[in-house]
Amino acid sequence: MNLIASTKRPEDASYRAVLPAGAPYLKEVKAGQTLRIHDLEGNQAVDTLFYAAANPQERYDPQRTLRRQGRVYLSTGSVLYSNLGNPLLTIVADTCGRHDTLGGA
Repeated sequence: MNLIASTKRPEDASYRAVLPAGAPYLKEVKAGQTLRIHDLEGNQAVDTLFYAAANPQERYDPQRTLRRQGRVYLSTGSVLYSNLGNPLLTIVADTCGRHDTLGGA
């Protein structure tokens, strides 16, 4: 595990939202922006899907990502790849250390 806390301050965020359990949410994250997912209640799972805004047919591919990472769990430094083989996101900070995306979300 490569646990690293973010140096960004939540109060400086340009946008914040608290979602009730089970609620859907859609937000575009542009290149260079940071998305923070924070479990307020503890011991929860956040099912998250990522798509390329320019081509919604391009989406996060857990199998390709895990194969390229060479490990099952994702953490700081992991690159999340699309079904077309393109990098979509990079995990830049992580205080959990074990993100399992085998179920696809």
